[in-house]
Amino acid sequence: MHLAALNIHPVKSLRGLAVQSADVDALGPVGDRRFLVTDPAGAFLSQRAVPRMALVGTILDATGLTLRADGFGEIRVRRDPDPNAPILSVRIWKNEGLLAEDCGDAAAAWLAEVLATPCRLARIGPAFSRPLNPARARQGDLVGFADGYPFLAVSEASLHDLNGRIERAGGRPVPMDRFRANLVLAGCEPYAEDTWRRIRIGAVVLRAAGPCTRCVITTTDQATGARGAEPLRTLAFYRRNLAEPTLVNFGQNLVHEVKKGLLRVGDPVDILE
Repeated sequence: MHLAALNIHPVKSLRGLAVQSADVDALGPVGDRRFLVTDPAGAFLSQRAVPRMALVGTILDATGLTLRADGFGEIRVRRDPDPNAPILSVRIWKNEGLLAEDCGDAAAAWLAEVLATPCRLARIGPAFSRPLNPARARQGDLVGFADGYPFLAVSEASLHDLNGRIERAGGRPVPMDRFRANLVLAGCEPYAEDTWRRIRIGAVVLRAAGPCTRCVITTTDQATGARGAEPLRTLAFYRRNLAEPTLVNFGQNLVHEVKKGLLRVGDPVDILE
């Protein structure tokens, strides 16, 4: 079993990037969900409510983040924290009062035009701190702007099984990018990721934090923003969440126990528990 693909999403709910390697720090994969689009009141925006967010591509380099959208050109902001940036109070789900840096009026205006809604772009800086869900956390566990956990893993075998079911029902298969996983694993059985308690990828040890419940973003074409019925329609037949039957599961949330390391495509994956 090995790490077949590695993805980061520099801005929560904008397009992601496939990378060959990623450093790991206290918040998870370096560069992953370190920026956030919010409404004017500081509440996070996502493709759930704004599917046009799928139209914005991201480019991350050593010093900056570039956002690009067809017909709108591009805009660039600094990647590192800015000691002179205004502080925004932002909210992600039940986590309120998170302190982030405002990326400026130019970025806000550009995004507002692309997304057709008023918004701001925020960045993680020294004032930001977001502890993990206490029910799943251990001392020192933190997370950035992700929904809830630093890592999400999905196996190629699980997607292959799902797409087979979709096609047998007369639908069209969906690509892996619909699920916005950081870690794409190969060499295991379908849904094996549901059963692991702890794994090691390269030298980074991660523990399971529960299944990922899926939402309408999985039905959103990440190239066009168009929505359909799949894969939620098929998942509803066989992947319902036992605790919340109105929800469906696909993939496993993970928390890294090793807070510093390097992940590389091709790294072996070992099951520890």
